[in-house]
Amino acid sequence: MDELKFRRQAYSEPNNQDPDFLKAAKDSPEHDAFLNDLKQLDNKIDQALKIDVPDDLAAKLLLKQQLQHHHTQRRKTGFAFALVASVAFLAGMTFTLLRMGPVDLSQHALAHVYHEDKALHIDRDVQYQDVNFQLASLRGGQNMKFTQQPGKVFYSTYCDFQGVQSLHLVMQGEQGKVTLFIVPLEDRLVLEEAFADNKYKGMGFETDNAYMLLVGEQSQDLNFVKSEIKQSFI
Repeated sequence: MDELKFRRQAYSEPNNQDPDFLKAAKDSPEHDAFLNDLKQLDNKIDQALKIDVPDDLAAKLLLKQQLQHHHTQRRKTGFAFALVASVAFLAGMTFTLLRMGPVDLSQHALAHVYHEDKALHIDRDVQYQDVNFQLASLRGGQNMKFTQQPGKVFYSTYCDFQGVQSLHLVMQGEQGKVTLFIVPLEDRLVLEEAFADNKYKGMGFETDNAYMLLVGEQSQDLNFVKSEIKQSFI
């Protein structure tokens, strides 16, 4: 299922149980995260519409004239829709502001590695021609490519860095595996040359058309892959 069709179905019915739709969400961490956001918004709207009914409402309604009854129901409906609209507006504004603000690439890189841990256990033996095909679809990707195989590539897929479509690779380091993110250049992206947490070490550098972020457990693996990239990526 292509990206446009998936997003249309997600917007129209986030709880869609169509097998192709579910498979598209399962196969892509970005699709899965996007779908979860829509489901959460759908739940908020559903909760907003669940207005508690007073225990004595039925008796009161029997005593009211038809015009007053109509007015009351209309007022409640207006309140419910106003609440739903407020929830939707706030969710939309939050989503927009997050996408417009500065993006710390190092923190996003680490978060992606943890979120997509399964990528470190996959071996698809990806060829550099296939990686180049994926790069060509990125913004400015027509000027990015590998001129030769940059060592062993286990895994390759698209990922999202706060609205910037990027490429996620898992490569063979000197000993262990290294995750490489290729992110098109954009002014709001903030790059750090070195970063780390309690488990992973990270390295960032810039080429003519992209930011390169390497994440692995050993510094020698990062340096090994960086050398491979500099020899094969233009």
